[in-house]
Amino acid sequence: MVDLTGLNDAHLVEVKLSSQEILKGRFLHAFRDSVALPDGTTAFREYVVHPGAVMVIPLLQDESGEWRVVLERQFRYPIGEVMVEFPAGKLDAGEAVKACAQRELLEETGYSARHWARAGQMHPVISYSTEFIDIWFARDLTLGQRHLDNGEFLDVLTATPAELLQWCLEGKVTDAKTLAGALWLQNVLSGAWTLDWQTAAEPGIR
Repeated sequence: MVDLTGLNDAHLVEVKLSSQEILKGRFLHAFRDSVALPDGTTAFREYVVHPGAVMVIPLLQDESGEWRVVLERQFRYPIGEVMVEFPAGKLDAGEAVKACAQRELLEETGYSARHWARAGQMHPVISYSTEFIDIWFARDLTLGQRHLDNGEFLDVLTATPAELLQWCLEGKVTDAKTLAGALWLQNVLSGAWTLDWQTAAEPGIR
């Protein structure tokens, strides 16, 4: 097995020479940088600065012990389609990732969870954004009242893990974070990957 921590990256690294702001909107902040490439030549890199986000994989268990996951259907304007996704949302300034995960789950689905586990982190669009998404699992769910943001419209549904994986295979689920979440879900439920579960009150990870 290759030890990635021991590899030398110097021959791959690009160095920023200058930076120009090209857009500052309410949500997106875009830049065009001049960079020095490893061979000494220069190039431009355009990218979006993103505050980061969380995604939650909420697990429901019925009386027979079968797991179901909570999902959402939401229209995504840039794609022009209704997408099937795991609950997710961006971090507020200074917000801890676990607190964000708990807030987004409750606001979007009405569920709160007694137990939480941080699975890992993904970078969904590494070629043009700084965005990262923290992946969290939630279980022992209690259903309450949703608190959607103004202008936010979405449906909540549940599916078995097998149904979700079939939708991924058929191209009915194409959202990158949800595809990554399905990979985590499959490996966690099979026992191949383990999670460190905490109660909702424990501080978790910032």
